[in-house]
Amino acid sequence: MQKRKRKIGAAALAALLLICMMAVTVFAAEAGDAPKPAMYATFWALVPPVVAIVLALITKEVYSSLFIGVLVGALFYSGFSFEGTITHMFEGGFISVLSDSSNVGILIFLVILGTIVCMMNNAGGSAAFGRWAGKHIKTRTGAQITTILLGILIFVDDYFNCLTVGSVMRPITDSHKVSRAKLAYLIDATAAPVCIIAPISSWAAAVSGFVEGEDGLSIFIHAIPYNFYALLTIFTMFALALMKVDFGPMAVHEENAVKGDLFTTGGPAGEEQESSTQKIKKGKVCDLVVPVIVLVICCIIAMIYTGGFFSGTDFVTAFSQSSASLALSMGSFIALVITVIFYAARRVLSFRRSMECIPEGFKAMVPAILILTFAWTLKAMTDSLGAAVFVETAMSSASKGLMNLLPAIIFLVGCFLAFATGTSWGTFGILIPIVVGVFETSDPRLMIISISACMAGAVCGDHCSPISDTTIMASAGAQCDHVNHVSTQLPYAILVAAVSFVTYIVAGFVKTAWIALPVGIILMVTVLAVIKQLHIRNKI
Repeated sequence: MQKRKRKIGAAALAALLLICMMAVTVFAAEAGDAPKPAMYATFWALVPPVVAIVLALITKEVYSSLFIGVLVGALFYSGFSFEGTITHMFEGGFISVLSDSSNVGILIFLVILGTIVCMMNNAGGSAAFGRWAGKHIKTRTGAQITTILLGILIFVDDYFNCLTVGSVMRPITDSHKVSRAKLAYLIDATAAPVCIIAPISSWAAAVSGFVEGEDGLSIFIHAIPYNFYALLTIFTMFALALMKVDFGPMAVHEENAVKGDLFTTGGPAGEEQESSTQKIKKGKVCDLVVPVIVLVICCIIAMIYTGGFFSGTDFVTAFSQSSASLALSMGSFIALVITVIFYAARRVLSFRRSMECIPEGFKAMVPAILILTFAWTLKAMTDSLGAAVFVETAMSSASKGLMNLLPAIIFLVGCFLAFATGTSWGTFGILIPIVVGVFETSDPRLMIISISACMAGAVCGDHCSPISDTTIMASAGAQCDHVNHVSTQLPYAILVAAVSFVTYIVAGFVKTAWIALPVGIILMVTVLAVIKQLHIRNKI
């Protein structure tokens, strides 16, 4: 009954928002005959993703929530014209994002990786690795630490990180009764936060490209010690595992996992298939390790290939200008071919059975593909409404007179923008040029701190957002319900964001990471210790 009331309330809220927006749009349209939408470059440009996120968190239903967000964006763009809404939603939305080459590359990578995971399961590699890990990893803490370390090691790209770590670690965390929500959090928290502090990654390349007129890679490296959200997130994961503390909805999931329920609200469609493959005894550990190593090597070679390494470009430059989407799809395809040959040679999986894994792998990735498609379309709606122009204008006008507090303010703006749009790289593109323009000649040190605050805020918002690519990939990698993943990791991300905000205030005045970062770490340990004590008292 309560769920029904909640859904009715959410629908009423959405309807009320639409009515209010319609009234505002009518008056705005009468004010001028500009070719752009009446709500272009206004606060209302950020409303569609906010509507989608709020509905997803309230109703726990992600597909319809994202679709409503897309619909609201199309309505705003068309001025509530029926024909214009339908045309923009499909021509400027779904069809546009699905015809984008980089998006198609990610979808190909998803399907191929799903196929490889299905093959590893059917060959018995996942089951064998789970049995091996059961002998060598003795505790739940060990399983979590291993997941974190593997996530840190695979720093090349966040998409690759999420799906690879998920497929490797699921058997281990399952055997030690770590909830899928906790696994999804650990995967998500070692994806973007690790990539954003790794000089050799697709993220370093993206950030460097936005710093015009400066040595982008050098600034990126100097900004690493000030990337407080990423550093504190990594520290917090280790602290949570070693201190054995959980809070919020995650605590419920972890308590249920110890009792045998890894999903709390029921597993995804792939659960039944995966549990059946765990019974296969013929596989060996090499049937999982070899395909994963081949996949890593092929993807790295493909990345430097697309960056021109084999045409004479040096390694770092080739990596920085590589096309991650093209490289991941090419590398994963070559790895798939090698894996098929490897399993056939070992006679653990016939060629015919390997081919049968292709539709099975595709089916396992359908939820992630659907959510990604909706999320990309929602971002297209937001872009067409001028969200980037609105934030850029607001930041430029507010930057004067707040120099020492600006890193903390930029961090908050980056958080909100990335959360609402679901994209870190888009947030970099908007905020970093503004920061360079404000501080380039006046205070180079504060410029580096502010650029780092922008990156940290973007990663924080990306980490929290239900419509973020990385968040969706983490859910797919852990085979965890997407809304469960979002709702359980949100309190953790908000806690780290709050501590990071305070740390950026300190950094804005002391202008050195060697004072600000220890302050953040001490504050984080103190908060976690207090939370643990409160949790123990509540149990008593």
